[in-house]
Amino acid sequence: MKTTSNDPACFPFENSYASLPERFYVRVHPTPVPNPALIRINRGLAEHLGLDPDYLASPGGVEIISGNRVPPGAEPLAMAYAGQQFGRLVPRLGDGRALLLGEVIDACGRRRDIQLKGSGRTPFSRSGDGRAWIGPVLREYLVSEAMAALNIPTTRALAAISTGELILRDRGLPGAIIARVAASHIRVGTFQYFALRKDVQALKILADHVIDRHFPDAREATNPYLCLLEYVVAKQAALIAKWMAVGFIHGVMNTDNVLVSGETIDYGPCAFMDGYDPAAVYSSIDLRGRYAYQNQPSIARWNLASFATTLLPLLDSDIDRAVEAAESVVNAFGRQFNLAWSAEFRAKMGLAEEKDGDAELAQDLLERMAANHADFTLTFRRLGNLSGTEDGTHPKADSAVAGLFDDAASIREWLGKWRARLASEKQGDLARQSAMRATNPAYIPRNHRIEQVISAALAGDFGPFGKLADILSKPFDEQPENAGYQLPPGPEEVVHTTFCGT
Repeated sequence: MKTTSNDPACFPFENSYASLPERFYVRVHPTPVPNPALIRINRGLAEHLGLDPDYLASPGGVEIISGNRVPPGAEPLAMAYAGQQFGRLVPRLGDGRALLLGEVIDACGRRRDIQLKGSGRTPFSRSGDGRAWIGPVLREYLVSEAMAALNIPTTRALAAISTGELILRDRGLPGAIIARVAASHIRVGTFQYFALRKDVQALKILADHVIDRHFPDAREATNPYLCLLEYVVAKQAALIAKWMAVGFIHGVMNTDNVLVSGETIDYGPCAFMDGYDPAAVYSSIDLRGRYAYQNQPSIARWNLASFATTLLPLLDSDIDRAVEAAESVVNAFGRQFNLAWSAEFRAKMGLAEEKDGDAELAQDLLERMAANHADFTLTFRRLGNLSGTEDGTHPKADSAVAGLFDDAASIREWLGKWRARLASEKQGDLARQSAMRATNPAYIPRNHRIEQVISAALAGDFGPFGKLADILSKPFDEQPENAGYQLPPGPEEVVHTTFCGT
């Protein structure tokens, strides 16, 4: 269904998922809220989607974002999916507190979902209330937009509003809703939902929809469904390498949180590391470290194997041939990830040319960072300020890096190896430093800053939220007036645990 109108309340919807058979979703309207109020509109994103940001910020627009009014052309629905949560298979999950309003075509001609999260109960809510409180909404807005600014594929935040009601968690907390944008919300768990029901017809319909929507080139392949698997594996390999390169820990890499489009979704118990620790876990529900930073590549492969299993009936009528083909593609993940990881960390070290030993040089640095509790983000950022030769012209810059390490001699030894490697590069210092500053962020959404924002919002002050959102929109710029936001937390500010938004 496509809608066109000059009325700003009429979104230019062109819905495709709603045209799939109704066993893919349940049609349900948002539950109205008592007193919606705007927190923030993402004006640039709104314009890119062909929406009027001024209207969205108006009372009429807030009515739509809050779910109090369904705009013309919207076909709100809760998507059905399953999922393996911490390895345990749950055959029926689905959107328990989110509704897909519809799809629009952005300025680049790409299809984009618009979804309301926190919009009330659905048939998939189980015992939940379908709502969200203000903390997880602000966290998702900040982290998803930071990821976008870091050039990492992600869902986006279109808007956040407060609802004027209290949400009961451990206590009464102010409610909120986020309008979320994605290439699609189709997950590995969506395929699992139908595979578990042995609904091969639905699997084929879903796979064809994903191919047409995300990977149209696969249609020309000898085996389009095997090509679909290849694309999804490649997307995940590239995505996880980008997470690792910024010290990001997803925290809940269940199959219902793996989008086949290759975007990051679900910013509940996630975190960016301060001091580098490969075993770091922040999620309050990850008691055994299943989704620790260092485990993310292996878990991604595990999730992809689950996806491949759902496609077996489509790959070949002979199950042995289907398994053999699927295993070959999934087994390629490790090589693809390693190549992507090496490319990411070469760039972080300012190496424009690929040479033997680069991955080992990066790993050596990481091991020294872990042993010396060095801040992940600042180490790489300050590395970009150093001279490529040890000529004594940058002693302060060298000290700024060494000062992040418990044992300064450890990093100074590594810098000698790094400078020896730089000597084989054709590019000069200025070009390298510029490239490193465009690769290594100065600003990330540090946990303690997000907690400060949430605390202020609970007191009715959204100023810190707006300021942090603005800072994170330019993560590679120095922003001297905001230099304090580059720094890791003090001992009394460290956040050890993050929580699921429910």
